[in-house]
Amino acid sequence: MEKRKTQIDWKNVFKLGFILFVISAVAACCLAFTNYVTAGTIEKMDQETNKAARQEVLSEATDFEEIPAAELVKIRTEIGLENPDELVEAYQGKTGDDVIGYTVKTAPQSGYSGEVQVLTGISKEGLVQGVTILKHNETPGLGALATEPAFKDQYKDLSAAEKITVVKTAPASGSNSIQAITGATITSKAVTDGVNISNEVYLILSK
Repeated sequence: MEKRKTQIDWKNVFKLGFILFVISAVAACCLAFTNYVTAGTIEKMDQETNKAARQEVLSEATDFEEIPAAELVKIRTEIGLENPDELVEAYQGKTGDDVIGYTVKTAPQSGYSGEVQVLTGISKEGLVQGVTILKHNETPGLGALATEPAFKDQYKDLSAAEKITVVKTAPASGSNSIQAITGATITSKAVTDGVNISNEVYLILSK
């Protein structure tokens, strides 16, 4: 029995290919245009979010002045930071002409699931005023509890002049320590790493 040969209609193949190319090109252009149009809005929203976070951890300040990138480079070297990316930014908080304190954003890589982005506010007197977690990939119900006030409020009024330590039970009165989240000691230490880096930055900026 003679086999029937399959005929390929190349004209139709090229036509379909061209149509798919046009659709893909139009979609790519639309996406690029959308990104272009919304980029400014997204950036402004990010700026407002970051400002609100700075206000949260250093509530008495009304204005924030960014520490220049060149100065941060020197600070990274001075404190011997092994991973320079762990110090993200720093701001001087002011009300009028009065310096209220500093906010420092850090990104320690020592979390259970990697980077934990921490924002710390420190008063001009050298006391931690607030800590907030800006970004993390920690385990829900365990490490993710670092975002809860029950954990992060422990840092308030601890001294920036002394390294903060993590303990598994309630810390002794007057100690510069916080109690780890049960089952999430790694995350607790990562957040504390971020706060301790911030404290070192403060000690240099406040000289």
